[in-house]
Amino acid sequence: MATGGEVLSMLLPNGGWYISGDDYEGIQFLECEPITKAQFEAGFAQVDAFKAEQEAKAEAAKAALLAKLGITADELKTLLS
Repeated sequence: MATGGEVLSMLLPNGGWYISGDDYEGIQFLECEPITKAQFEAGFAQVDAFKAEQEAKAEAAKAALLAKLGITADELKTLLS
């Protein structure tokens, strides 16, 4: 699950804000244009979706590498232990 800081980092990547906790009420917009509470709350789903996409890409890359090597994940674990 995304944190408020992760949401703000995605929505306002240049900074200029401070957050205490994960609620909209804990945000201080110091040197940036404020976002709405609705934008902030929607950002949680966006960050979670981005994380899931990145994880899926990493798993696909891992599976492709294992296939290229012709071994299973269990065989890799055995080799590395």
